[in-house]
Amino acid sequence: MPTREELAETVRTVISDVLGTEPDEVQERTSLAEDYGIDSLELMEIGARLERTLQLRIELTDLTLARDVGHAIDLLTTRLGGAG
Repeated sequence: MPTREELAETVRTVISDVLGTEPDEVQERTSLAEDYGIDSLELMEIGARLERTLQLRIELTDLTLARDVGHAIDLLTTRLGGAG
């Protein structure tokens, strides 16, 4: 299982790929809705890429309920069994 730090790097990379930004622009406190105006299709793409990368079923509500990137990472860490 990945550590939280490894998971955070994966999440930031996937988000930046979908949004066309650099991974270091996506921080723990980044709100995808407020900072990037992300739409539901982009969110679904991020979810699908994370599912493939992590080999984990991710519910869309896990991503929509996340306040920011750090919260999403925490939710995924929990889903992966508390890694890190």
